[in-house]
Amino acid sequence: MSRENLSNGKHPDKALSAAFVRGASEPGWYCDGNCLHLVIGEDGSRKWVLRVTIHGKRRDLGLGSAKLISLAEARDEALRLRKIARAGGDPLAIRRQERHVLVVPTFEEAARQVHKAHAATFRNEKHAEQWIASLDNYVFHQLGTRRVDQIVTSDVLQVLNPIWNRIPETARRVQQRMKVVFEWSKASGFRSGDNPVEGVSKVMAKHNLKQKHHAALPHADLPAFLEKLRNYAGVSTRLALEFLILTAARTGEVLFAKWSEIDFDKKAWAVPADRMKAKVEHRVPLSPRAIEILEEAKKITDRGEYVFPGLHPKRPLSNVTFYKCLDRMQYSQITTHGFRSTFRDWAEEKTSFSSNVIEAALAHTVKNKVEAAYLRTKLFEKRAKLMDVWASYATSTSAKVVRIRA
Repeated sequence: MSRENLSNGKHPDKALSAAFVRGASEPGWYCDGNCLHLVIGEDGSRKWVLRVTIHGKRRDLGLGSAKLISLAEARDEALRLRKIARAGGDPLAIRRQERHVLVVPTFEEAARQVHKAHAATFRNEKHAEQWIASLDNYVFHQLGTRRVDQIVTSDVLQVLNPIWNRIPETARRVQQRMKVVFEWSKASGFRSGDNPVEGVSKVMAKHNLKQKHHAALPHADLPAFLEKLRNYAGVSTRLALEFLILTAARTGEVLFAKWSEIDFDKKAWAVPADRMKAKVEHRVPLSPRAIEILEEAKKITDRGEYVFPGLHPKRPLSNVTFYKCLDRMQYSQITTHGFRSTFRDWAEEKTSFSSNVIEAALAHTVKNKVEAAYLRTKLFEKRAKLMDVWASYATSTSAKVVRIRA
């Protein structure tokens, strides 16, 4: 049999019929006209092939299996590709591009890719966990399985509406993180047009987000608090919390403190830049009581790297333990971060140390770079004196007024 066969001589431009395509089984090439062929192989395979000239060269383009593509569909595709070739294009290259269609991720898949890509930019492990946890808690159950190119502003509105006024600060963070995910999706070619989060702010009620100060314990009540804290059952928790108070440090700085950062000879704790809010290493002078706490902590670390380990010696304490501790001690009205305010109020009201020394002890950012460098270096000895006085006051049996000249 000839490689070129006509099954219908009446219509040489459309020689094949649907019935013929279904019933043909003998190997060979069967021309339908306009360069479209049904090709039956020796193994019984059946496929469509378009023979077309591309830039002066004859090429055979496979259009797919005849079992999946009908005669009418094959004709439409052949016509489309022949028009491209006639216009000087390369239908073969276009077919290759079309096969590499982007697989659009779901919102959860995109969010986790963004989270992974931003891993190096998070302030600490806690911040990284909070970033993805907020989306997991408030977004994934509604939009997690939806493709990012199918989500519109009304979908975002349904996510934010229930939490917008109830927990405004959390809602604002969720909104910002969703916006980042959609910006990444757009830059990656997974969606086009406007970011669906941008329209939400225009229709939602404006938040009156006045800065709220962390609830703090009055400094006059601190000695009694520490005396009660020493009877708390959780050894690592009570040591860590007292150490946090005596060093005026932030929660994340203490929870992830490692023994490699402690210099017992110089009585200093070097907090690395990646755990500091200002991203600058901060040297904290250690008072005699702070050293005692570290010596006691050594007995429970079981040679682990963290100064204040959690239930597992290889892992640090969880931030939740401080909240539980304050609650069980019936101090749930205050926050851990508020102890920094307690320290500052005491230092401003009850000592004569300069504001520069106090601000340096709190590791607050100083806009003037020259002054900032001075505070990080030259004031260490003065800060050491301040922290010694602070520890003496905090651990005294009664809250006496301590007026110390710098």
